[in-house]
Amino acid sequence: MRHFLSLADFSAAELRSMLNLAIRLKDEWRHGGNEALLAKKTMAMVFQKPSLRTRVSFDMAMRHLGGDALYLSPNEIGLGQRESIADISRVLSGYVDVVMARVFAHEHVVELARHSAVPVINGLSDFNHPCQAMADMLTVLERFGQLEGLRVAFVGDGNNVAISLMFACARLGANFAIATPAGYELPAKAVAMAEDIAQESGIRLTQTTTPAEAVEGAQVIYTDTWVSMGQEEEANERERIFEPFQVNQRLVGQADANVIVMHCLPAHRGQEITDEVADGPHSVIFAQAENRLHAQKAILVDLLNPQ
Repeated sequence: MRHFLSLADFSAAELRSMLNLAIRLKDEWRHGGNEALLAKKTMAMVFQKPSLRTRVSFDMAMRHLGGDALYLSPNEIGLGQRESIADISRVLSGYVDVVMARVFAHEHVVELARHSAVPVINGLSDFNHPCQAMADMLTVLERFGQLEGLRVAFVGDGNNVAISLMFACARLGANFAIATPAGYELPAKAVAMAEDIAQESGIRLTQTTTPAEAVEGAQVIYTDTWVSMGQEEEANERERIFEPFQVNQRLVGQADANVIVMHCLPAHRGQEITDEVADGPHSVIFAQAENRLHAQKAILVDLLNPQ
């Protein structure tokens, strides 16, 4: 049984194969539509958190490929509340061909996978966001034609998005730099995992508290919200601490002349990113959002209909 819980679980060759498949499926869709590679396949979408991109992109991915998707809201299941996660997993396995879960605690999606007879996809957890990182790598690959040797700079909180981006870069040969305020660094466990991968790929991992240092010479600048769901009580403090980490035109000007600016969305304009940058010539944030659809098609096909 193959699941999609973390990019660290996959080899570079496996990730490149999925990215190449995403490119092919995207081209097919734009030139008449996809083959029904997932005909008669069904997916359960389990949500603990609200979503725009994750819900719509996975639903449309299944429809484009001839399958079907069922949305299950937080109140309908209540992971680990109304009944155990193990029992929920066993029940869903009898109904559908794949489960996608967007959860708060990473342990919940791991538990779903442990007891599932069908593939489980991590649609987001507090530890990582692998589907987002696949869309990110697809976007970078489309723009530069390669990943190897690029410098990807993340500016902001050392959160789940940053972790998956780091894993993707480490596997696929892009150098990764991150600038965070002191006390908001990447978890040591995740860094240790990435450093092990980096020893194989030969890429450089850089951690700093200075945004200008992270973006110097970077081909990619990436940012995310300063206040994630569940952190609302910290909002005022976080906004004060993260203010020097805003991605604005001055910071973009310190990167490579051809730099692209990325954001997984939703964006809090005027906080982590300015309108001038989000809507400017370096921004690829909406192409990046669209690529969630195509990257996830490739993940689904890889898990359900391996070539």
